[in-house]
Amino acid sequence: MSAERLSLLWGITMASGATAQLLARLTSLPGVVLLLASGLVVGRAGFHWVEPLDLGSGLGTVVGLLVSLVLFDGGLNLRLPGGELKTAVLRIVVVRLLVALGGGLLASHFLAGLNWALAAVYSAIVLATGPTVVNPLVKQMRLQAPLGDVLEGEGLVLEPIGAVLALMLLELVLGDRQGWLGVTEGLLLRLGFGLVMGLLSGLLLSELLRRLPADSGVLGLRLQLSLGILFLMYTGCEAQLPESGLPAAVAAGLVVGRRPSSEPQQLDELIRQLAQLAITLLFPLLAADVSWRELSPLGIGGVACVLALMFVVRPLAILVATTGLPLEWGQRLMLTWLAPRGIVTAAVASLFAIRLEAAGVSGSGRLQGLVFLTILMTVGLQGLTAPWLAGRLGLIKPEPVEEGTASAEAAADASAVLTSGVQ
Repeated sequence: MSAERLSLLWGITMASGATAQLLARLTSLPGVVLLLASGLVVGRAGFHWVEPLDLGSGLGTVVGLLVSLVLFDGGLNLRLPGGELKTAVLRIVVVRLLVALGGGLLASHFLAGLNWALAAVYSAIVLATGPTVVNPLVKQMRLQAPLGDVLEGEGLVLEPIGAVLALMLLELVLGDRQGWLGVTEGLLLRLGFGLVMGLLSGLLLSELLRRLPADSGVLGLRLQLSLGILFLMYTGCEAQLPESGLPAAVAAGLVVGRRPSSEPQQLDELIRQLAQLAITLLFPLLAADVSWRELSPLGIGGVACVLALMFVVRPLAILVATTGLPLEWGQRLMLTWLAPRGIVTAAVASLFAIRLEAAGVSGSGRLQGLVFLTILMTVGLQGLTAPWLAGRLGLIKPEPVEEGTASAEAAADASAVLTSGVQ
């Protein structure tokens, strides 16, 4: 691939993502929906301006580093509610591991026509909801607490588990792993290794940040230090055990997010902006890899498979997981509906499709098409309807009162009191 074509690829991808974000701001439509649409327009389903496979092996590296940044930011800002609501997150994770895996396996095999092996890989890939999609939606529609924290916590815990489990199942399909015992050992080994490396890296970064002076002049150094340790940790984990970098990124973010450090808000805001930039770049890039040739053979069966996940599997899991918890029926309904898949799902599907195709496994394009159909339908349907549903259920926060308006109202009230006292 020529240097000019490579530069054009990144330029078009970034410009399409930025345009989608601008349209989202002007129209109040969900930004993630427009980001996906922009990728379809500039990619293989549209004008063929962007072909992610032109990046070759660099595609996996770039996607992995940007995904680690997004997950690190998610862990950095995660504030799980305490008590029974924290229990709700854990129960949702456990129940969905059981219900969603089985439900996705059956739906993708009997409805979408995947063979049993690829159906198992698909079920693991789409296991987790995407905090990269949920968080912008929650903020844009001002969803009341603690629903946003519960949804974000669910996604951050399940995304690394789903990605690692999907890799183990993929290796089982390719013959690189022997039996379910090997899958279980590989899953636990990667999750454990990633968590340990993430905790150690987070503690190291927290200590270094704590020792830096409380001076705005070193804010840039704080950011460089954070990204340097994060990317070194991620690439080191991936070199030792593939997919272990994802749980490491989440664990490191959780540790650093609770650091006793001076001026943490400025650094957190910079990392949040960089994570948003990564989302703006990743969604169009990965959506550009989707072609109608991969989606059209799925037909009604593929649509029925995704609808079964949305209207049967997810509601069943939430119903079981939240029984007996202090959640109103409207909150439980919102938890049932708002479950879009995000960047990690798309990234894993794209990279796995490359490996399956290289190994000559038939059905790799069908697997990738079904994953992206799941992303498109969940992000599109739920992203467009969630604000309306939250409003109907009374789960929207009131509009914040601007500081100037509040001050003027307070001054008017004080003036009225003084006037009445004089009279």
